[in-house]
Amino acid sequence: MRGTLTLPVGDGPFPGVVLVAGSGPTDRDWCSPLLPGTNGSGRLFAEAFAKAGLASLRYDKRASGPDATENARILFGKFSMRSHLEELVAAVGVLVGNGSIDGTRIAGLGNSEGTLHVLHYATSHQVVPFVGIVLAAPPGRPVGEVLLTQLAMQATRVPGGAELMPEVEAAAARYEAGQPMNIDLKLPDSVKMVLASFEAPANLPLARELWAEDATDSLREVEIPTLVLIGRKDLQIDAALDGGPLERAAIGKDNVTFAYPANSNHVFKEDIRTPVEVAAAPGNGYNENGTLLDPEALETILGWLHKVLLVGPVGIEPTTEGL
Repeated sequence: MRGTLTLPVGDGPFPGVVLVAGSGPTDRDWCSPLLPGTNGSGRLFAEAFAKAGLASLRYDKRASGPDATENARILFGKFSMRSHLEELVAAVGVLVGNGSIDGTRIAGLGNSEGTLHVLHYATSHQVVPFVGIVLAAPPGRPVGEVLLTQLAMQATRVPGGAELMPEVEAAAARYEAGQPMNIDLKLPDSVKMVLASFEAPANLPLARELWAEDATDSLREVEIPTLVLIGRKDLQIDAALDGGPLERAAIGKDNVTFAYPANSNHVFKEDIRTPVEVAAAPGNGYNENGTLLDPEALETILGWLHKVLLVGPVGIEPTTEGL
């Protein structure tokens, strides 16, 4: 595994945040070979945190970054939710092992699938416990159900695609029953590719575990301060369909805070397009040069982290160190 440690200027000790990227080959900067651009939100968050007095470590999961091909060969068929938790444990260990870090003030921030790994860390016994967690676009439904919603949206952009959704749902039902999907060849290639990835031997057992995961189960067990954010321009996680179940799971828990930034997309970049424009080109604005973090989301996260980690106001430039 490789990562980048970003420190504020000064001697410390600094509170720290471990950033956990989303699904697939998303790297430490939250960039992916599947999407254009290298201006990832993970790097932008790290830089913003350092200017606010927060150290951070962001890392390439073993299925991403420069070592992904070699790691995939070694770990073929061995990736699991447990292995992703182990990656996070290792990252926290590296962060607190730095002499500039205050190991008693560590928070976790996950995006999308990364929220599940942060939740698993926060709800298990760890040598270095988090004092707070930020869940950026967590699924409030089983991931398989979220995926079907996303595929239905994809299908509407392909002529005749919507009429084929019963075939997608049938394939999903077979998968949930432990049977082969038997994917209909008439489905759009993009839909077939996503479904097939859940059956690929290289992705098991992770894919089957992930299909049934949703954040509500773990959120009920969280005892530390938690910030849940879902952007109103997010087309992968929905403020109502996912935010509603998460809010219900947090009933009676005064340690959980919810925020729904109006112009945040899935990776918390600012998106001022209309909903129709966003739906027509959902991936635009993720990592392209010139795209910026959504100000409302960043202000919410920084304000919450300052409160939880007891950081004083600063305005200093970051330094970075590769690992």
